[in-house]
Amino acid sequence: MARAIMLQGTGSDVGKTVLVAGLCRAAKKRGLKVRPFKPQNMSNNAAVADIPGDNRRGGGEIGRAQWLQAIACGVAPSVHMNPVLLKPQTDVGAQIIVQGKVFGEARARDYQALKGRLMDAVLDSWAKVREDADLVIVEGAGSPAEINLRSRDIANMGFATRANVPVVLVGDIDRGGVIASVAGTHLILPEEDRRMIVGYLINKFRGDVSLFDDGLKAIEKFTGWRCFGVVPWLKAAARLPSEDSVVLERLASGDARALKVAVPMLGRIANFDDLDPLKAEPQVEVVFVPPGTPLPADAGLVVIPGSKSTIGDLLKFRENSWDRDLLAHRRRGGHIVGICGGYQMLGHMVRDPDGIEGSVTEAEGLGLLDIETVMEPEKTVRNVSARSVPFDLPLEGYEIHLGRTTGPDTARPSAIINGVEDGATSADGKVIGTYMHGLFGADGFRGKFLEILGIKGGGIDYRAGVERALDEVAAELEAHLDCDAIFALAR
Repeated sequence: MARAIMLQGTGSDVGKTVLVAGLCRAAKKRGLKVRPFKPQNMSNNAAVADIPGDNRRGGGEIGRAQWLQAIACGVAPSVHMNPVLLKPQTDVGAQIIVQGKVFGEARARDYQALKGRLMDAVLDSWAKVREDADLVIVEGAGSPAEINLRSRDIANMGFATRANVPVVLVGDIDRGGVIASVAGTHLILPEEDRRMIVGYLINKFRGDVSLFDDGLKAIEKFTGWRCFGVVPWLKAAARLPSEDSVVLERLASGDARALKVAVPMLGRIANFDDLDPLKAEPQVEVVFVPPGTPLPADAGLVVIPGSKSTIGDLLKFRENSWDRDLLAHRRRGGHIVGICGGYQMLGHMVRDPDGIEGSVTEAEGLGLLDIETVMEPEKTVRNVSARSVPFDLPLEGYEIHLGRTTGPDTARPSAIINGVEDGATSADGKVIGTYMHGLFGADGFRGKFLEILGIKGGGIDYRAGVERALDEVAAELEAHLDCDAIFALAR
């Protein structure tokens, strides 16, 4: 069985995902068979992964972070790399995905009572991930300092103590208070949990690291823990897919470039990394537009992304007056792309007769495509290879959606997936809808699409850029962390 080490954070968004990906790539470069694992994740940015032993068509859902970490390891993603995925649908409730499949829905309080049952699935997946590996690098969720949730924890120390995995604590110096956050974690953890921590590292440091020498001495005095290093701000991380929607606040604006792409920040936005290949194009500026802010009038393209709650986000779309902005954009001759939930919003009506998404069972759409959508209980989850209809070029991506869409504009599909027409297109070709995530990841398609928008020379090799960014992150970690010591402490 593989040895293992776990990274837990003093809080959320301290950079664990990128650190795990970088360590996975560093271990791979050393010739190790390495795998990622995250017992429990919460994200609406999901990926489709294989379900080992399931020969049926389709796949299962995992967090996008574990998909990226699998790439860093050079292996295909598996649902066992992230056995429990929570997909928030409301402020107090989420859909629960277990080993890739929908388990049910629960409010936050009810979910706590389910954790005992879910730990069995976590440990089952843990055993499977370890079967064919030399090393497993585990990512925690949130913070072990959330001692009010400790008794039913499956994501941090609850898992680490059950699986006997040593822990490296990650502190984020960029947000301030890092000495207090590391020392405070040491102070409030019960002794059983404190013993699991073999040391710590500091992440996101800017400037002269020697200025923090006294800080390191202070942490050692309070905790007795060893420091594995201080990681600088990793510029290459910006070229990697983002998982959590908290980063959208930092993506609200970009540098002015030849083409502006506006993306409304939906309340339940999902799979917004669909925009990453466009962001990587040198001549393209992607602007995530926060609620309360108009869609920019100088945008050449508006992309309505996926949503975990199509009807709820459609109602909020109107509350923000984005519907009027979008109609004005259309009258100016602007282009519009709707992906998954965004595609459904572009029609005349979205109906949810079974109340799958909530108590509101129908909502008038934006009326820019002559289609209607009816939500249905069966969920489509699969990786796909397809062809673009307008350009006759290959596409590759995945589907994760509820609902069936029909109407006259589907006679002009945007893609052919496994011989079946997908999506819809307006008569003038300027409004496009599709259920396929990853549309812009196809370099050839992206280059041709950008040509229509007046951008020449697009279509960079996006996937190669991700691979280079992973290599750069791994190199930075090798330079600033004692990776030998971290890997040696795995057990």
